[in-house]
Amino acid sequence: MGAPVTIALDAMGGDHGPSVVIPAAAIALVRHPQLRFIIVGDEAQIGPELAAHPALAEKSEVVHTDVAITMDAKPSQALRRGRWKSSMWLAIEAVRDGRAHAVVSAGNTGALMVMAKFCLKTIKGIDRPAIAAIWPTIDAECIVLDVGANVGADSRQLVEFALMGAGMARALFGMAEPSVGLLNIGVEEVKGVEEIKAAAAVLKEAPLPIRYHGFIEGDDIGRGTVDVVVTDGFTGNIALKTAEGTAKQIGEYLRAAMGRSLLARLGAVLAQGAFRALKEKMDPRQLNGGIFLGLNGIVVKSHGGTDATGFACAVDLAYEMASSGVVKRLGSDLAHFHTKLELEGAA
Repeated sequence: MGAPVTIALDAMGGDHGPSVVIPAAAIALVRHPQLRFIIVGDEAQIGPELAAHPALAEKSEVVHTDVAITMDAKPSQALRRGRWKSSMWLAIEAVRDGRAHAVVSAGNTGALMVMAKFCLKTIKGIDRPAIAAIWPTIDAECIVLDVGANVGADSRQLVEFALMGAGMARALFGMAEPSVGLLNIGVEEVKGVEEIKAAAAVLKEAPLPIRYHGFIEGDDIGRGTVDVVVTDGFTGNIALKTAEGTAKQIGEYLRAAMGRSLLARLGAVLAQGAFRALKEKMDPRQLNGGIFLGLNGIVVKSHGGTDATGFACAVDLAYEMASSGVVKRLGSDLAHFHTKLELEGAA
């Protein structure tokens, strides 16, 4: 058993609050017995849920607050004075103060990003944080960023995203030199906007601890052509939502096809093991959780409407990131990169 890891949970975030967060923590605790939790929210709602999980209660501290950030709140409202008493802020604060190794919230994405950036600050050398998602591929998984934190990104930020994504791949997948690709409208060097071309020029020549693949297209993501896919948040978020919708669409097609005739239903019974494996592979809950990379602390955003299974996977991700020392590694990579650029510029 490894060293204890403490996760701060925003119990009031998301569509379901403690009724999902507490059972999810109980699931994660079974998988990772060394976990400890700081559960932040309304004690009157948390208490009954926690009472149903005595093993979890023994390893949890409840921090009471009756202030919660609503899902429709504007990010600018998140930093108003009263909001500093919210479950979201207090959970992030636990990471800043060293009482927790990571925070998980299913709350308002914009508010979470603004609060996390204000409270934890960015790693030196990072212009903007990015949201990174784990994406299933044909053979394994890859990392895609940004999937929603930044509507646009200039060439410097795209290079920073590449560094951060590669650091996450080394931490989670154990890769010494992850391959990185820039998502583009084609693989030819003449294609794409100027910012992407400029980022490509840096990634090809700069002293980075990555293996730059070049431009990739949308279908390369699922193929697993590269370990890290880099794009801006506008394009990345659309790609993510499109993939989720396509997975649901295929599932509906299969259900309809398998019930179309007696022979089809018989075939479905005979192939139920294969269909179960396919369903698990396509289940978005199994890869729930986006990482806010570039901050001095680990922040994981869960989907707001997920169930306990999905939220538990977000807690698993926070545990893995906390155990990997990814924040320290990212800081070291960025410092090394910027130092080399300065030396080359002075030469």
